[in-house]
Amino acid sequence: MRHRLMHWRCAWVLAALLLAPAQGMRAEGWARPTAQATPTPAAIAEYRRKLEEYTVARGKYDAEAEAYWSSIADKRRLRHAKRRNNQEMALSDYVLTQPPVYSGPPRPIDPSAPVEEAPPRKYVPVVADFLDAAAKEFNFVPQRPRSEIEYKRAYVKVASAAGLTRDQVVRIYAFESGGDGTYDVQAGLEQPKPGAQAISTALGYNQLLATNSVELMAEKGNQFTKSLSAKAAGLPEEPKAALQRKIAVLKSMASFCRSVPDTWSEHDRLANTPKGLAVHALNLDLDVGPLLQTQKLLDSVVFARAQRYGAILSAAELEMMNLTGDGNGLDIVRMPSAWREQVPTSNFFQPGGYERNPIAGRTKIIAKLIAATNTVMDRESKLPGAKELAALFPN
Repeated sequence: MRHRLMHWRCAWVLAALLLAPAQGMRAEGWARPTAQATPTPAAIAEYRRKLEEYTVARGKYDAEAEAYWSSIADKRRLRHAKRRNNQEMALSDYVLTQPPVYSGPPRPIDPSAPVEEAPPRKYVPVVADFLDAAAKEFNFVPQRPRSEIEYKRAYVKVASAAGLTRDQVVRIYAFESGGDGTYDVQAGLEQPKPGAQAISTALGYNQLLATNSVELMAEKGNQFTKSLSAKAAGLPEEPKAALQRKIAVLKSMASFCRSVPDTWSEHDRLANTPKGLAVHALNLDLDVGPLLQTQKLLDSVVFARAQRYGAILSAAELEMMNLTGDGNGLDIVRMPSAWREQVPTSNFFQPGGYERNPIAGRTKIIAKLIAATNTVMDRESKLPGAKELAALFPN
């Protein structure tokens, strides 16, 4: 049940690496003055005049936007129905115009309104919080790798056994973690600099959110414990006993993750609890982390196969499935090249998601979105971390 929510980390990385200003709806926040003064009658009158102009312009835009996004939703439902019935898509199944952009006057500042303090930025848990939660909630301390190359070897072993290609693994690693990211890299903290703050719980080579970790444990926890049990069977007594203790923790975590219905919203709720943060710490474990990171990609590959898509997904195509969700992403993958030059990216987003995704608005059409993704992958794959990962794959 994964991928029902767009992976915002991907969009943030791509936008940041392209170093281009975002486009789309104009920001209309209230630029509050730092000091309060008694407004004059003329200032009040001017404010009311501007407010009326804004209200008219905004109302017209809102009506256009509502009609546009309703048509996007209608076309999406039509495509989903066609996919279920094994019917071929047509270009007319997509909205071929770009979303309306508000171009009217900004909302005016009310001179009589009290000054408002900016709300504090919401704290995003970091690795230290995941580790603390794991220790407190499950008495679990992840087995951290002795070096980055040790984790990479473990990841490549799992990913190769799962059938993922070198191209898929390396290029997505390059895209998601900036080409030189460590196994514990977190979104917003890629570069050590004063004042850096995490922007999400996205963690590791493939930037799993805490919600991804909870969902994967709910759905694949039994599979992971079987994998570790098979590994434990061939170990000497002491390391075997240690791995069996870890398996017991995994079972307990999986049971917690399955305590709610298998929906993204419910898993997201669990992910924001101390126990959910503890589950996310599994990504830091040398045995379990590679399983989670690999499964995130493998689920999209399996989905494509189940939908009778036989070709090997390119890294950029796999990233489209990660970015927009498996169903929407496969829709993009199957789209003829000529259509990609015409179909707007908005067809694959909810309105709120589109507004928060600068790259979707900037690239405008699917062909440019894929090209931009490949550009980043090409560039970041040349960095030392990506080269080191690539060298670990068998020739």
